[in-house]
Amino acid sequence: MKKLLYISLAAITFTACQPEFNDPVNEQGFYTNGDADFSNYVSVGNSLTAGFADNALYLKAQQNSYPAIMAGQFGLAGGGDFIQPLVDDNLGGLLNGGQVISGTRLVLQIDAEGNRAPVSLEGTPTTDITNHLDGPFNNMGMPGAKSFHLLAPGYGNIAGVENRSANPYFVRIASSTDATVIGDAVAQDPTFFSLWIGSNDILSYASQGGDGEDQTGNTDPTTYGYNDITDPNVFASVYNEELKALTSTGAKGVVANVPEVTSIAYFTTVPYNAIPLDAQTAEALNQAYAPYNAGLQQVQAIGLITAEEAAQRTIQFSAGQNPVVLLDEDLTDLTTVNPALTNMRQATEEDLIPLPVSSVLGTLADPDNPQSVIGVGVPLNDTQVLTITEQTHVSTAQAAYNTTIKALADQYDLAFVDVNAILKQLANGGVPFDGGTITADFGTGGAFSLDGVHLTQRGYAVVANAFIDAINKKYNATVPKVNPGNYPTIFVK
Repeated sequence: MKKLLYISLAAITFTACQPEFNDPVNEQGFYTNGDADFSNYVSVGNSLTAGFADNALYLKAQQNSYPAIMAGQFGLAGGGDFIQPLVDDNLGGLLNGGQVISGTRLVLQIDAEGNRAPVSLEGTPTTDITNHLDGPFNNMGMPGAKSFHLLAPGYGNIAGVENRSANPYFVRIASSTDATVIGDAVAQDPTFFSLWIGSNDILSYASQGGDGEDQTGNTDPTTYGYNDITDPNVFASVYNEELKALTSTGAKGVVANVPEVTSIAYFTTVPYNAIPLDAQTAEALNQAYAPYNAGLQQVQAIGLITAEEAAQRTIQFSAGQNPVVLLDEDLTDLTTVNPALTNMRQATEEDLIPLPVSSVLGTLADPDNPQSVIGVGVPLNDTQVLTITEQTHVSTAQAAYNTTIKALADQYDLAFVDVNAILKQLANGGVPFDGGTITADFGTGGAFSLDGVHLTQRGYAVVANAFIDAINKKYNATVPKVNPGNYPTIFVK
């Protein structure tokens, strides 16, 4: 079988000459801060706040993080300096005492045959987390942080990096080994803040195909695994504590909600029916799966599964595009009756296949076995598919988080940004700008970087504009927006 390409792009949009924003006024004094005070703006959050893109934190992306973009515009309405904990290079990646602990960023490579695939830049990172930076820093975005991590003492203790109880990015800047992210943010006495947190509370579970636990009902986050879903009551409690701390000195601010995973390119790029077959190959596969299908009929006849489940599990191929074969842990376990009747089925339109799986679909699990085609003869495993049942866990938690965020935004009288709606718009038609339209289409749409999860610098400009709109509306300010077309998207090697 022909190996499936990692990605095929009809058009590539990358950093190039972009249309300029024709704003005739850019002097301080023309724009107003309204009821807000932007003189000391501090941003708090996770990788999306830090400016993470293309699977790494690198210098150029940090400089165009959405808080940095906002701070630049705040400068036209009384805003002060905005200092970020910049990394040392544009390679991305991290070292810990000279040892690589995080790889370099992705760029798009196009080979001689025109095949296109994201690849990591060659080179060794130069940013070592043992080289501590003296703050304070206005951008307190910590890649990988979940909601409760922002309140966790020791989250910046280098001794906890290996077991993931500490964050290497916070290690670089923490005021002490027992400091908290929120504590260091509040210690700066911000006059204005932004808080965008919560995506990782569901994303780590989702990105690993549901390979984790839904901890709803467990209110002790110290017992959670890295890929677990945070209990909504835990989220509500820590989010309230974070806002209480950030507003304790009288600061005003803006908060944003959590986008749905179905809006990000990581889950919308690889089709469920990614297996192209000719009639001859399809017939050969049907013969190979005939014993499995017959076994399903036998156990259904004796009442071990319903007719509906038997039909759901039946494997059938035809000429053209075919659904991938996958393992589904939510199916009835029949292996105690017949070890050959594993929990297999073919994908449906409701299943989400993570972006990295595209690099292995159609390849051989065993180079010496031509029948071991991944997604055909070898099913995708649990980490390689987010099933509809697993999606329900994610969406239920996300909806609860967003209800909390909006309610607390109202309680603390803060500006609110519906980022979930913005990402849905990107996924369904796009966001227009002076020069085109930005969409969520992977590689060509301009919104998502090459990791499929984080935004491009242009995508972060779209988010910055949404924040500015909410701030202007809430605080009667007139902070100007930016033209996203002035910011780059993906980069080609």
